[in-house]
Amino acid sequence: MQRANRAAFLRGMRHGIPIALGYFAVALTLGITARAAGITPLQATLTTALTNASAGGYAAFTAIGSHVTYLEAAMVVAIANARYLLMSCSLSQKFASDTPLIHRLLVGFYVTDEIFGVSMAEPGKLNPVYSYGVISMAAPGWALGTLSGAILGNILPVRAVSALSVGLYGMFLAIIIPPARKNRVVAVLVLISFALSGAAAVIPVLAAVSSGTRIIILTVVISAAAALLFPVREEEEHEG
Repeated sequence: MQRANRAAFLRGMRHGIPIALGYFAVALTLGITARAAGITPLQATLTTALTNASAGGYAAFTAIGSHVTYLEAAMVVAIANARYLLMSCSLSQKFASDTPLIHRLLVGFYVTDEIFGVSMAEPGKLNPVYSYGVISMAAPGWALGTLSGAILGNILPVRAVSALSVGLYGMFLAIIIPPARKNRVVAVLVLISFALSGAAAVIPVLAAVSSGTRIIILTVVISAAAALLFPVREEEEHEG
């Protein structure tokens, strides 16, 4: 058991390295945003280390810079991060039924889009130790990137910092392409998700809401439709 946990942790660390690099690049711009809002490097670093959210972090720093009330700032961040509730519910189904609550809480605290993606891609039941390996590499990327952005943000050109974040999109592609190649249903759903996401950004009613809310709506609609039209039997899931 100990050998299996060690192997799972090391595998998680390997998978967490590209996530950490992408996080570091994105967090540079987050640190610049925090500094523009009058937040110190220490405050910005602690904020990202305790929230682990890009959209939520941007929303919080922007709200602080706009001098909104505490209640308004909390509501903005809650809406931006509401999609993680759905991800946590989905990820909880990947754990074995006897997984202790402490492991579920610790992994749930670090649920992000990318960590959720690699965790769901793990075959069979999810070993929390694997998630700890991913987190051990990915989580510091947020904090260190934010710290670097807050300190060096005024030195690097804005275009150069923005260009670094392109690597995160490449990491998303690396997550979704392998399962899409193995399963035509997944491939079609990915394409539909892209199309609906683009359409939602220009449809008047949906474009008026935040990007986090749009993600929630699309996630619920597409996943519910896929579950109804293409149900996966439990034995097939274990074989996958």
